[in-house]
Amino acid sequence: MKEHYINEKMFERKDFSNGKMLEADFEACTFIACDFSESDLSLVDFVTCHFVDCNLSLARLNGTLFQESTFKDCKILGLSFENCNEFGLSVSFENCSIDNSSFYKVKMPKTKFISCHMHHVDFSEADLNASIFYKCDLEGAVFDNSNLEKADFTAAENFLIDPEKNRLKQAKFLSSSLSGLLNKYNLIIE
Repeated sequence: MKEHYINEKMFERKDFSNGKMLEADFEACTFIACDFSESDLSLVDFVTCHFVDCNLSLARLNGTLFQESTFKDCKILGLSFENCNEFGLSVSFENCSIDNSSFYKVKMPKTKFISCHMHHVDFSEADLNASIFYKCDLEGAVFDNSNLEKADFTAAENFLIDPEKNRLKQAKFLSSSLSGLLNKYNLIIE
């Protein structure tokens, strides 16, 4: 356990940008309209924390723990989630901009991505088994050797997923979005 333990505290409109945040364990805390942009969140633990309308763009996540944490209406641009502490990594995102972020080799089964803008996100070799991509824009997102078994893409758009390079057993898609799976074959689907 770290030197500082902060439990059930609400932080509103705090500016943590461009600096090192207190190396601490935050449990059941809520961060509202806080700016973490370009901050160093290395070795900080967030357990059952909620981030609402926060900016975490370009924050450093070396050894950062996000366990049962939620992000709503957040700007999360250019984050490298593969640098997080993988022990118990569990997050959910709602109405977030997650563009240019990376989940390379991250194990995040059953993750919920709801109404997120996710352009050019790297999901290469990620385990997203039974994850939900509801009303997500996945333009330019990379899925390569990813585990997408039982994932739900029925309301996702603009994705390109190669079935030969990803595990898709029992993944859900709408028939109208099959072009996102068959693009590499240069087929005309009407």
